[in-house]
Amino acid sequence: MAEEKLDLKTAFAVFKDEKHIDRPVMMGVLKDVFITQIAKTFGSADNFDVIINVDKGDCEIYQNLDVVEKVENPVCEISLDELKALGEDDYELGETFTRKVELKDFGRRGILNIRQNLQGRIMDIEKANLYNKYSEKIGELFTGEIYQTWSKEVLILDEEGNELRLPRNEQIPGERFKKNDTVKAIIKSVEMKNNTTPNIILSRTSDDFLVRLFEQEVPEIYDGLITIKKVVRIPGERAKVAVESYDDRIDPIGACIGVKGSRIIGIVKELRNENIDVLQWTSNIPLLIQRALSPAKISNIDMGSSPEDKIKVYMHPEEVKKGIGKGGCNIKLAGMLAGREIEVWREATKEEMNESEEEDVLLADFSNEIDQWIIDKLHSIGLDTAKSVLALSKADIAKRADLEDETVDEIFKILESEFE
Repeated sequence: MAEEKLDLKTAFAVFKDEKHIDRPVMMGVLKDVFITQIAKTFGSADNFDVIINVDKGDCEIYQNLDVVEKVENPVCEISLDELKALGEDDYELGETFTRKVELKDFGRRGILNIRQNLQGRIMDIEKANLYNKYSEKIGELFTGEIYQTWSKEVLILDEEGNELRLPRNEQIPGERFKKNDTVKAIIKSVEMKNNTTPNIILSRTSDDFLVRLFEQEVPEIYDGLITIKKVVRIPGERAKVAVESYDDRIDPIGACIGVKGSRIIGIVKELRNENIDVLQWTSNIPLLIQRALSPAKISNIDMGSSPEDKIKVYMHPEEVKKGIGKGGCNIKLAGMLAGREIEVWREATKEEMNESEEEDVLLADFSNEIDQWIIDKLHSIGLDTAKSVLALSKADIAKRADLEDETVDEIFKILESEFE
C-alpha cells in the first residue's frame, strides 16, 4: 500500500513541477482518471466522491451507501446488520453511510490501470501544450542547437528538449550542418496527426525568414518607421526586398543597408552570401520593374493588354545580360516582385537598324522547324532573332535558356542554314 501511495505522490510531482501543468487542469485530470477506474471496478461512480489534495499529494475517495434493511445493490447500499458488525450503531434506515475507499480496493490490475491512464493523460496534455505553444509562434524567429543531422533533415532541440525539424527543402542550397551548431530559422508550421507528438517544422528558405532577419538588424523596421512591402527570393542565389518609409527624413534603403553595409552584411552572412537587393517600393508596376532590374537600363516596357499577358521589357543588347542576371534569376525575381512573368526583348542598335531587314530573321519565322516552347525560352533570355542567337556561344545559350546541348546544336543548324 505504501508503494502505491508513493507512486501517486510522484505523479503529482510530475504534473506540478516537470510538466508545468496548471493546478485546475491537474486536479481535473486526476479526478477523471480515478472516476474512470471507479466505474470499471465497481460498475458505477455515481455515489462516489473523489477529493484531490494537491498540497499533500494524495487523493481521497469516499463511497456513499444508503442504509437499508436488505441489500440489493452492494455498490450503493449497506444493511444495518453490516453496519453493526463494523461497530457503527448510530445509523437508521434511509440514512447515508460514507466509507473511505483505499487504493488496495481497486486491486493490482486497477492500480496499474490508474498509473497507465495517468501517464497517458499527462502525455496528451504535454502534446496539446506543445502544439499550442508553437502554433502561436508560427512566423517567429527561432534559434536552437542542432542535436542530430540526417540526409533529409536536421533535428534541433529547444531549451526544454522538444524536437524541431529543419527539412532539406527548407535549408538554403549548399548548407551543411553538424551536431552542436547553432542554427537560426523561422517556425513555419506545426502539425499534429493521429494524436502523435506535434511535428514542428522550421524554414530558412521562407521569405518570412528574411523579413525577421531585417527586423532584427534594422531598428527602424522593428519600430514600424520602415515597412517591408514585399520580399522575393531564390534561396542561396538572390533576393529582392522592397521597402517603404513613412517618415520623409528616413532613407529606407540606406537604413536597411547601414553605414558601409554594416546592417545588411550580417543578413547576407546568415543567408550563406545570398545577394540581397533593397529597393524603394512603388505601386507603379513599370517603375517597380525598372528599379528591380537596375543597374540594367530599360528602353521600353510593354505591359500587355490584360493582367494575364507577359510583360515585355525591351533593352539594348549590352543591357540584356545585366537585366537577366546569372541563370536568369534577376529577371525571374523582378517578375515575382511585379506579380507577372517578364520577357526580355533585345532592342536593335542604330547600326543594326540601318542594316537591311533581310539580313536578320525573327525566331518566330522558324516556328515550323523549331518548337514554340524552345522559341519562348530563347525569348525569355532576350533573343528574338536568328543573328542574336548565333552571336552567342552554344554553351552560354544552353545554360541561360536551360536547354539540352543537342537541342542547341539543332537550333544552330537550322539558323545557320538560313544564311548559307
